[in-house]
Parts: sequence; C-alpha cells; structure tokens
Amino acid sequence: MEYFTELFFSGLTRGSIYALIALGYTMVYGIIGLINFAHGEIYMIGAFTSFVVATVLSIYGFPLLSIVLLAGLAAAVWSASYGYTVEKIAYRPLRHAPRLSALISAIGMSIFLQNYVLLAQSSEFQPFPELIPDFDFMEPFAHVVGSSDLVILLTTALVMVGLTMLIKFSRIGKAMRATSQDRTMAMLVGIDVNKVISVTFIIGSALAAIGGMLIASHIGQINFFIGFIAGIKAFTAAVLGGIGSIPGAVLGGFVLGLTESFATGYVSSDYEDVFAFTLLVLILIFKPAGLLGREAAEKV
Repeated sequence: MEYFTELFFSGLTRGSIYALIALGYTMVYGIIGLINFAHGEIYMIGAFTSFVVATVLSIYGFPLLSIVLLAGLAAAVWSASYGYTVEKIAYRPLRHAPRLSALISAIGMSIFLQNYVLLAQSSEFQPFPELIPDFDFMEPFAHVVGSSDLVILLTTALVMVGLTMLIKFSRIGKAMRATSQDRTMAMLVGIDVNKVISVTFIIGSALAAIGGMLIASHIGQINFFIGFIAGIKAFTAAVLGGIGSIPGAVLGGFVLGLTESFATGYVSSDYEDVFAFTLLVLILIFKPAGLLGREAAEKV
C-alpha cells in the first residue's frame, strides 16, 4: 500500500507540471485555434532563467525564500516576454494564412529556441539548486511525498482556481471568451483582439515558466532539451482533457501523470511513453473531444 501511495503522489506531481504547461496550450488554442508548439521551449527558457537567477543570488548570500520568489518572478517575466515576442513575430503575420503555415512556423520557432539555448548554455545537464527545503511537518511522510511534491500540487491548484476566476469574472477574461467564441464579432464590439491574444500568450508563458522552475528544482538538473519532451507530454494532456478547457487541461495532466507513474512502477520505465500515448489514442477513438471537451458543431 505504501508503494502504491508513493506512486500515486509521484503521478500527481508529474501531472501537475504537465497541467501547468498544458494550460498554455489550451488557452492559445481556445482563443485562436493554433497549437503553439514552441510552448515547451518557453517552459525550458523559464527553467534556465530561474537557474541563472537562483545561482547568482545564492552566490551573494540571499535568503532561500528571496531566491525562490525572485527566481520565479524573473522566470515568469522573461518567459512572458518571449511568449509575447514569439506571438508577434511568428504567429500574428500568419493569422489569416492557411493553418499549415502557422503550424510550420510554430515548429520552426521550437527548433530555433532549442538551438538558441543550446548555444547560450550547454548541451550537458546542469545541476539545478534545490529551492524547496524539507518542511518539518512533512518529516513523517517524507518517504511517500516530499515538500517539493506538496508545493507543486498546491501551486497547480491555486493556478487553476486563479485562472478560472480571471477568465470568468475579469474584464480581460470576458474579452478572451468573446474572442474565442467569435473573433470578428468581438472586433465589431470594440474588443482589441490583438491585445487579448498577446495577453493569452503572456499568461500561458508565465505559467509554463513557473512549472519549469518547480520541476527543475524537484528533479535537480536541467538541459536544453527538456522543453521538447515536456511540451509533447503537456500537449497530450491538453488533448486528453479536452483542448480549450482549463479544467480539462488540469484533469488531462493528472490522468497522464498517474498513468506514467503506475506504468513505471508496476510494469517498466521503458514503457512509460507507450502507456501515455496509448491512452491518448484510446481517448481520441472513443471520445475525440477529450474528457471534458465539447463536440464542435460543424458549420455548413
């Protein structure tokens, strides 16, 4: 039972990171119907930014809490600026072009950002500082769930609630919903669609950066290629839950994380990806819209 519980919390932790990245995918798709395949690289850039800032602050003897807050803030702001720039340069000029053009542009940006970080940093794995200390009250359960697992889970829960409230009740959230439903009509009633889309990229990029920092601290190492794998898995989570649905992205992340964790624990780590993508295929066959997605009516 203890081994099962350990795998369960490991799956929740893994799923939480997938969920934080998947939120960016699902928000962008919900607004402009585009899959931002460079989103995984934004996650990776956020992790590297927090790595650089945390390392510098540690050298100068800053308290751990200050390091965590400043590194997280720097990662979120820097990644948000990348998300905004990528949208403006690579996607906005192709907004009215065929879908294939935008897809190729997204893949091109992903490869560009990977190689940019590779040249700026290193191809080797770098040791990432441990930013989340062991909490005293977690000591009796440390062999099952660690303090970093708890922080990641709480962060994901708070982000989902905050994002849901933002989209439901704020002015920009209402503009997002209007743009998602009918972009042309939103423009006619005075909504600045370009601003809404940019804000969507900014929020999604900032969330991915926070996820990058948390998982890098949890694992203890970082590499330029982590964004590609995490991005593909997060995209799978978004599709599983129903792309375009915020609760669906979180649910899909948890389902995928738990599937991988139990497959690794009870079968073999060699089949981790096999189980994950088999689950995706089954969902697409029996429920193409995802677990919480809605079937789109075909317009004639």
